[in-house]
Amino acid sequence: MKNKIAIVIGTRPEIIKMSPLIKQCTTRNIEFVVIHSNQHYSKEMDAIFFSELELPLPKYNLNVGSGLHGEMTAKIISGVEKILIKEKPTWVLVQGDTNTVLGGALAASKLQIKIGHLEAGLRSYDRSMPEEINRIVTDHISDLLFAPTQKQAEILIGEGVESQKIIVTGNTIVDAVFENHKLVKKHPKFDHYQFEKYFLLTTHRPSNVDDKMVLNSLLSVITKTAILHNCFVYFPAHPRTMKQINYFGIKVNNKYLKIIDPVGYLEMLALEKNAELIFTDSGGIQEEACILQVPSIVLRDNTERPEALEVGSSMLVHHRNKEFISDVTTMIKKRRNWQNPFGDGNSANNILDGILKYNPLYE
Repeated sequence: MKNKIAIVIGTRPEIIKMSPLIKQCTTRNIEFVVIHSNQHYSKEMDAIFFSELELPLPKYNLNVGSGLHGEMTAKIISGVEKILIKEKPTWVLVQGDTNTVLGGALAASKLQIKIGHLEAGLRSYDRSMPEEINRIVTDHISDLLFAPTQKQAEILIGEGVESQKIIVTGNTIVDAVFENHKLVKKHPKFDHYQFEKYFLLTTHRPSNVDDKMVLNSLLSVITKTAILHNCFVYFPAHPRTMKQINYFGIKVNNKYLKIIDPVGYLEMLALEKNAELIFTDSGGIQEEACILQVPSIVLRDNTERPEALEVGSSMLVHHRNKEFISDVTTMIKKRRNWQNPFGDGNSANNILDGILKYNPLYE
């Protein structure tokens, strides 16, 4: 009996980070099926990525959308379970730390289907983050844990995970960036961004956008920083963030803070590549910035990507820190010669090799 892999995705970062794996399954003639929870469900946050990355459309869409964590997770478990019973895969692969990851892993676990967790072992050590709960639970019910770096492997061993379950593979985001680097330079807006001087901002986490005073303070200090550096800010606003800005009635300085609609993957890489500096609370963008040799300010008190801090590509800076503006200046002046710590672009193959070694294909 051949291996059959069910790939469970639900958000923009999962589509991007699973794309190299989907392509390698096709290249290596490994049977797979894609299940999409539609946790991200707008064209800008979802459908455009399948087109740009030249991926097959998912066979299944659960249309879960947004909602309370328990409600979302329950819908995902129920929907994925029915599909797994029908498709009978030998493996379920999930990536990251979303409700889709937790729901997909729990559904597989209850059906005693092997689980592989991409990006295993990341820890913020902040249990107030729903993502932290999702990644911990998923790690401890998975059969193979694909750690991006040795640091995450050591974290997992420290939590009692058996070492034979852990494989250091690198991160598939490196594969995706490497695969699409040439396409980015051909994007019609690449030259436009290349000759502009700008910062880039992304923020969507509850800790930054769910409180009016916090969000207003964050946007104000970034605008002030832009004015001081005579450098405007592109702000592709996440739908959730835009909803909060409108709900709170926050006034934005449009001359320096240019709010734009969410953009596709290739345009986002073009924006990142040509930015003077990136402000973000996104884990994936921290990684992409590091890979693209662009410095970033992480708008959080902690990060699951300490490697980026260690090589000097990122700095953790709370927006209310009185040193915020001087820290920005430090990062702008940073020499862009750090070593990418997240892998060599062969992560998808490493993951599939691990699965086949665990459970070889039989013709």
